[in-house]
Amino acid sequence: MTPDPALDPSAAVQLDAEPRLLALVRELAHHAQPEPAARLPVALGSRLERDLGLDSLARVELGLRVEREFDVRLPENLAAEAETPADLLRALRAAQPGKRSEPVSFVTQRSDVPEALPVAGRPDDARTLLDVLDWHVARHADRVHATFLASDDEAQTLTYGELRGRARLVAFGLQRAGIAPREAVAIMLPSGLDFFATYCGILMAGGVPVPIYPPFRMSTIEDHLRRQAGILANCLATALVTVPEAKLLARLLRADVPSLRQVVTVRELERDAAEPAPFAARPGDIAFLQYTSGSTGNPKGVILTHANLLANLRAMGRAAGVGSDDVFVSWLPLYHDMGLIGAWMGSLYFAMHLVLMSPLAFLSRPSRWLHAIHAWRGTVSAAPNFAFELLASRVDARDLAGLDLSSWRWAFNGAEGVSADTLVRFAERFHPMGFDPRSIAPVYGLAECALDLAFPPSRRGALVDHVDRERLMATGRAVAVAPGDPRAVKIVACGRALEGCAIRIADREGRSLADRVEGRVEFKGPSATQGYYRNPEATAALKDGEWLDSGDLGYLAAGELFITGRAKDMIIRGGHNIYPYELEEAVGKLPGIRNGCVAVFGVVSPGAVTERLVVLAETREEAPARCDALRAAINNLAVDLIGGPADEIVLAPPHAVLKTSSGKIRRAATRDSYQRGLVGRKGRAAWLQLARLAGAGVLARGRHAFIAAGRMAYGAWFWTVFGAVAVLALMSAFGLPEVRQRRAASRRLSRALAKLAGVPIELEGAGNLPAGPFALVANHVSFADVFVLLASVPRDLTFVAKSEYARHWFVGPVLERVGTRFVERFEAGRSVADARELCAAVRAGESLAFFPEGTFRREPGVLSFRTGAFAAAVTARVPVVPVTLVGARTLLPEGQWIPTPTAVRVVIDAPLMPEGEGWKAAVKLRNAARAVIIARSQEPDAAGELAPVFAAR
Repeated sequence: MTPDPALDPSAAVQLDAEPRLLALVRELAHHAQPEPAARLPVALGSRLERDLGLDSLARVELGLRVEREFDVRLPENLAAEAETPADLLRALRAAQPGKRSEPVSFVTQRSDVPEALPVAGRPDDARTLLDVLDWHVARHADRVHATFLASDDEAQTLTYGELRGRARLVAFGLQRAGIAPREAVAIMLPSGLDFFATYCGILMAGGVPVPIYPPFRMSTIEDHLRRQAGILANCLATALVTVPEAKLLARLLRADVPSLRQVVTVRELERDAAEPAPFAARPGDIAFLQYTSGSTGNPKGVILTHANLLANLRAMGRAAGVGSDDVFVSWLPLYHDMGLIGAWMGSLYFAMHLVLMSPLAFLSRPSRWLHAIHAWRGTVSAAPNFAFELLASRVDARDLAGLDLSSWRWAFNGAEGVSADTLVRFAERFHPMGFDPRSIAPVYGLAECALDLAFPPSRRGALVDHVDRERLMATGRAVAVAPGDPRAVKIVACGRALEGCAIRIADREGRSLADRVEGRVEFKGPSATQGYYRNPEATAALKDGEWLDSGDLGYLAAGELFITGRAKDMIIRGGHNIYPYELEEAVGKLPGIRNGCVAVFGVVSPGAVTERLVVLAETREEAPARCDALRAAINNLAVDLIGGPADEIVLAPPHAVLKTSSGKIRRAATRDSYQRGLVGRKGRAAWLQLARLAGAGVLARGRHAFIAAGRMAYGAWFWTVFGAVAVLALMSAFGLPEVRQRRAASRRLSRALAKLAGVPIELEGAGNLPAGPFALVANHVSFADVFVLLASVPRDLTFVAKSEYARHWFVGPVLERVGTRFVERFEAGRSVADARELCAAVRAGESLAFFPEGTFRREPGVLSFRTGAFAAAVTARVPVVPVTLVGARTLLPEGQWIPTPTAVRVVIDAPLMPEGEGWKAAVKLRNAARAVIIARSQEPDAAGELAPVFAAR
């Protein structure tokens, strides 16, 4: 029976929904690609991306048009999950007409949350993020910390006390599952209150949080899972916390991630109400690893410690002047540093009320962001440039009715390039709704500096520099021109360096450049990362002496930072620096080219003296004449904008230009695809992707089994050789008459062990050893450290060990026979006597070898140094020689008795002479030696002792 539209308001939708919907899709496709759209077939089964060329932002606009046309509200996740018009039609028929015309209310508004009094003081003495949480719980446990807008009609709140309570349950659940301290635990959760409880719970359990983004569509599952597998394998994740729907898929990761033992949900972790075993976090502990969304074959996980984060949060807070009376409204994903650090951690530290919504809620209807600011009287909010552009030019005026944005005093624009035109359009459109253009704050930051590095003055608004494009490209000088000059390119200022941080512009040789001269943006400060987790090559490339290389290009003018592009994306051709952005934008506007789907990159060909410029543009054009016209138009643009033609123009089908999850162009990956001849290949079906993953898992398990067998065989050989050498060492220790003979035999046997076991030991800086007696201090990283020093250091050494070894029935007599000296750590009187004996030994001509950490652990990091060795050196007036062991931790780490064959490097640095007398001189000597060893080892400062020293410089 046909429904009667007069009786059923939804009947009109049911009767003609399909043709009207297809007409909307066809209209949008025609708008995006005017000329080929007329030939483009649009059917219910057409794929929005692959067949119709509608990217993520185009699908957002399609959702907005459908809602306006049919007066409905579509589900929030539809923009991300819909793959065909048929998916839209099903959602349309399930929706209720008339809902879209209702104003966005967020019915649980600030008035429904108990009004909180301003907080007195701040947790400025906190040393870790957990200290920050404890500080707030002790003073106002019932204060609302965060409100999550689960829908337009539902708001969920979380107090500080509830956050700590839930985090304790998660911590106990992780410990129950066998998670050990300092093991990585990945979080693959959507935005919501569960994320906060999980993150804090991981820290309480002693783990290292690793946020990764959840999958959105089955059609991209292979790329998604492979990318996550690379990240999880790099961080050696032992557990993954995710939603129930993703558990089955996440288990596929185990084949490629041998360390992954647990895939659990938050509810499973919270099921038992019990107190976790206490874990004392330290400032130098890793607070989380930030991986970029584009990480694939060589993931780069930025190490961020508690000290890094707190330094950055405090500096940002001072620059912005935020406090407990502020409200931070955010839709930013929590796996991204701007959402995680800026929105959540900033709110946590300064007691701002965080009002959070899902990124999908924003994408399905962008006006929700502004309505949330209006409803909750938001004072602080942030987003990448594309979000401001979306609201400035794509959202219907009816969706903005009734907005009052007068409360918004910080509108941060960062995380991608900032467009001056976007800022102008946004300010002009929303100024009548109370938005103050002075609230716009372009900022610059990067994960390697925790979050922010440069910050504009309060209420300054956007500052735009107009520079001569040609002179910038030809000479690297930012010469100012009039705003109306046809040569002008607009570059937005990002502010000055945050307090405690420093920015410089450097050339390729590491020399600082003058104002208005373009170069590499480098930085340093207390929030700067120590490097990339388990990626020494990338860490080495990051560092330029005491400075870190941001990978960006820019210039300074009157202390303000102006970003001009990415160094790795820059193309050098014929001595000219060519930047891809402007050409990509111009080509994307050509009729027939997919806007936002153009990549410009350089390719070095064999025998070429300069890079070749390649323009790769997506199009659906196939007619030869039309393609020739497009190539001519692109070439004309290249001549106009960069002063010369492109070397190659490639017209490719949709999805040839690769992008990150957030829509940024992956130029390096696209260049690699081009060079490998993969441009334009069609994607595989989801079932085939899963089959390939399963097959890869079988191969991976076989490969891991083979590797494990090889390790076992090597371990058996190593311990066989070790046993034979140990027997000879015992014979020499008890058979040779003099201590010097016994020590010489130990050194020869250690070198033999290294050679027979296949452990190459490289010695650097042997010439730094003094002629007379000295105190050698080395980092302690493994069970093999003594053997490594004996095999490498060409001097007679007296090792100093803790007195517990002297009391061992077997080890004690052996160590005594080779002249080991023992020190008491716990009995004060005996410790003083031992120290006097050490001083006498040095004065008598012995060179002492210390491991001042006293112990070691599996995780990278230099522990605190005991002062005894340095006090002895000061008293005896002998130099201290810092020695750094690199690689021994991998050879035989704590808790592992099967060695891993690896090269070991021993670096002997220049001796440090005592300055002054007494305890202060010993402490100064200790700090200097420890700083040298930390720098050489490229390992974290696990005690956080150097942070105050660095900050004070």
